[in-house]
Amino acid sequence: MTLAGKAAIVTGATSGIGAAIAEAAGAAGVRLMLVGRSAERGAGVVRRIADSGGEAFFLAGDVAEPSFAERALGLAVGRFGRLDLLVNSAGIIRRGAIDKTSDEDWRAVMTVNADGVFHMSRAAVRQMKKQTSPSGGVIVNVASDWGLVGGRNAFAYCASKGAVVQMTRAMALDHGGDGIRVNAVCPGDVATPMLDTRPEIVEYGRAEGYRMMGAHVPLQRIARPEEIAKAVLFLASDDSAYMTGAMLSVDGGSTAG
Repeated sequence: MTLAGKAAIVTGATSGIGAAIAEAAGAAGVRLMLVGRSAERGAGVVRRIADSGGEAFFLAGDVAEPSFAERALGLAVGRFGRLDLLVNSAGIIRRGAIDKTSDEDWRAVMTVNADGVFHMSRAAVRQMKKQTSPSGGVIVNVASDWGLVGGRNAFAYCASKGAVVQMTRAMALDHGGDGIRVNAVCPGDVATPMLDTRPEIVEYGRAEGYRMMGAHVPLQRIARPEEIAKAVLFLASDDSAYMTGAMLSVDGGSTAG
């Protein structure tokens, strides 16, 4: 996978899957703008990328804010001269069935998980359509297996990731002719801070909770963030040049049947 010299924005890059994507991309020679809400954690990811010989800088901000995307895009293009790749990894979860989901929970999840993808992708597409030598670019969205099938006690999250899946398909149809490929990775359970809010882990602790959750997966374990990052880099690279509008399940087989 040849990615060296590409210019990218990775959102949600301060922890979990987003941080793993950023570090893998940095190691592959991608020039990076990292986006997240914690300047302290962002600085740590930038430092690890620099220590491995990569190039990255961090912009603190919230993708839920409508004006943020254009500002981030402007800074990235000002630094790199173009944008080859956008990875929409920012996401949050508020757990609960519909009768336990407040208006505030719904809005919080949808504004980050769905509106954030909308605003960042719109800004990226406008830039990518203007680019030459080479034209276009790539968008990779981090959706979820719960964007493909239902999940219990995560009503707003499931709705938001279903929206990400459909935005991915719609953008792929609309912008293939512009040289822009748009795909999504759909992870299952991954060992991240977000997963640590699951009731099994809260009650039994991380080691036992992970074991219990992995027992329900065909591969008998949950994923590591680095495994999701590898799938994202594949979709970002020319090795997936004939893929667009695809939902790449990286879920240990949990949606196979």
